[in-house]
Amino acid sequence: MRPLVSILDGNTFVVSDDRGDIDPSPVFPTGLFSFDTRFLSKWELTLDGHRLSVLSVDDLQYFESQFFLVPGEPTHYVDAKLSVIRHRTVGGSFVEDLTVLNHEDRAVELAVRINVESDFADLFEIKDVREKTGGTNVFVEKDRLRLCYQRETFRREAIITSTAPADFDQGGLSFTLRIGAHQQWQTRLRVETLVEGAGGRDIRLSIQRHRSRSPETLRRDLDEWLERAPKLTSDSEPLTETYRRSLIDLAALRYTPLLSGPPLPAAGLPWFMTMFGRDSLITCLQTLPFTPELAGPTLRYLAMTQGVSLDDFREREPGKILHEIRYGESTAFEEQPHSPYFGSADSTPLFVILLDEYERWSGDVELVTTLEQEARAALNWIDHYADMMGNGYVWFERRNLRNGLENQCWKDSWDAISYSDGRLPAFPRATCELQGYAYDAKMRGARLARTYWQDPVYADRLEREAAELKQRFNRDFWVADGEYYALALDTEGGQVDALTSNMGHLLWSGIVDEDRAAKVAEHLLGARLFSGWGVRTMAEGEGRYNPIGYHVGTVWPFDNSLIAWGLRRYGFRHEAGRIAEAMIDAARFFGGRLPEAFAGYDRALTKYPVQYPTACSPQAWSTGTPMLLIRTLLGLDPHGEHLVVDPALPEHMGRMELLDIPGRWGLIDAFGRGRAEHGQAPSNRVD
Repeated sequence: MRPLVSILDGNTFVVSDDRGDIDPSPVFPTGLFSFDTRFLSKWELTLDGHRLSVLSVDDLQYFESQFFLVPGEPTHYVDAKLSVIRHRTVGGSFVEDLTVLNHEDRAVELAVRINVESDFADLFEIKDVREKTGGTNVFVEKDRLRLCYQRETFRREAIITSTAPADFDQGGLSFTLRIGAHQQWQTRLRVETLVEGAGGRDIRLSIQRHRSRSPETLRRDLDEWLERAPKLTSDSEPLTETYRRSLIDLAALRYTPLLSGPPLPAAGLPWFMTMFGRDSLITCLQTLPFTPELAGPTLRYLAMTQGVSLDDFREREPGKILHEIRYGESTAFEEQPHSPYFGSADSTPLFVILLDEYERWSGDVELVTTLEQEARAALNWIDHYADMMGNGYVWFERRNLRNGLENQCWKDSWDAISYSDGRLPAFPRATCELQGYAYDAKMRGARLARTYWQDPVYADRLEREAAELKQRFNRDFWVADGEYYALALDTEGGQVDALTSNMGHLLWSGIVDEDRAAKVAEHLLGARLFSGWGVRTMAEGEGRYNPIGYHVGTVWPFDNSLIAWGLRRYGFRHEAGRIAEAMIDAARFFGGRLPEAFAGYDRALTKYPVQYPTACSPQAWSTGTPMLLIRTLLGLDPHGEHLVVDPALPEHMGRMELLDIPGRWGLIDAFGRGRAEHGQAPSNRVD
């Protein structure tokens, strides 16, 4: 498969090969996409009937790329007399400036053609390779080509135009050219997409960010985004580069759902360019010291879509926070439950956790009071709907048996939850990190209730329930003969005893007994879990361990960032630094962009991290990983109107400065050098 190139602007993205051509693939979808529909499944350039070869690709910005091409095969194109430049942008619509240059000292005649097709595939259809039910029509008009799809009231359309005169036909558009000696020819190709709602109106027009925006506007928007973020300088060049790459990728992933206002973080390209409750909440937690403007809109949107009734098809329950929302054909006709779908057991406690953490950073009391009822409903869901076994734990079991998720924790692939010998437990299941999230949500909910909701009785109750949960959890989940926490409990109350990375999340939540934390840290940094590039999702030697298995042996950057944060919470500064160093080292091999996941091979074996074949890149909580690691290394923690800075940098990382950290205190600078004891106090500068 040829290398892939992606450009995106929130709700719209293009994935092509390194020639700029689009050809459908079930492995990694290429095409022009918007709101879960593929509007172009073929966009193929030929000169005199032949495909081109690539000289180079400039990935200029996340919304812009440029392809330099020549006719002929790679064996003989060095003496090519023609070259082609394809400069493309997305900014509401898809625009390609096509330039053909004649390098000869005589005029040339040639035929340029763009082959165009659209399957209007839903993303779920691309994965499952299903036939369309509706009808597709191609309308050839004098100055444009219209590709239309309709199934009852569901209508999508792609409209192709050219600034240079073109011959449009059912399969694309052609140009018959004569280019003078050392001259060039150019046209601007534009593809507008229509997502039709009631009355034939594009339902995206209410979204300001979706309206056509010039590259200049997009560049200005990116410059302003980068200017608002804290400024990082570091002796570690890979860290500095990865931080900047992450800021840019996070800007690219800003996404505006329908009927919403400011942008939120979408989960990742290409499969998950939409709102995911869990992913967006964790991304906001990771990035609060850097891009706090994402957290408030995310909380408001999730509160607005919170479950208020029972619905087995969507797995909706009162108080529950959504898992995923989609706008494609399969969702519109209820072939998929994503309108929205609520099949996750962790997004609801994470909602309360982010609400509290956001207030601690921002001082936004208005939002905390506005969302009081939604937060209470989320806490109530933990006690009632999540506790389906009646023993005080958070459990999950899908109610949509046709296409609901089996595992409704972050490790949601079918084989992710297993015993040490590889057997799969029955449902329902109670994974360990869910209990940690529930504990943390109750503790944070108690703070909000006592401080802002003026309900000390409720606060006392939540703290009592959290203490009882912690005591019960440390009794039932602790595997005594291995001295680690079980991955889950089964329906009989038995331990699902695989050794996994999940227990790192327990350190982050605070549910781990102090006298057991050292053993947990020892396992996390031990040879079975720690590959040298990061903590594996499952330990080497477990029954289902596979270094290239999605959740059973790969390394997930976001997972490692939460583990490092948890280690730091329990005082394991050196161990947190080792994980941070490993992640930054790995990022060097991905051009500063940490992917969704990479293989769990031992570092001594590969010398470089091996990418998981279908990993999303960029992916939101991977872009957030370097930011949370920086927070962890500098020991940033808000306390009232002040930001505490307690740096603990690995010895070889040298000096780090993070300037203009925003929060309720104004702007503060933080410094660190080498080891923690050499760190300097914050400047406490307030602008």
